[in-house]
Amino acid sequence: MAVPRAKTSKARTRRRQGINMRLTAPHLVECANCGNLIMYHHVCPKCGFYRGKQVITPESDS
Repeated sequence: MAVPRAKTSKARTRRRQGINMRLTAPHLVECANCGNLIMYHHVCPKCGFYRGKQVITPESDS
């Protein structure tokens, strides 16, 4: 059975694990109604539309 010759250092282990722990930015798309950038499959907070239908009434900023 294969046995490692020496202990893997913390730096080497964390460097290897850190590659897979990177955070990815969310993929944003343009709202078809108002052009606001939103995430996929989410209601637009600006206009309240989802898939061409009014789902919620957006809150006014005033």
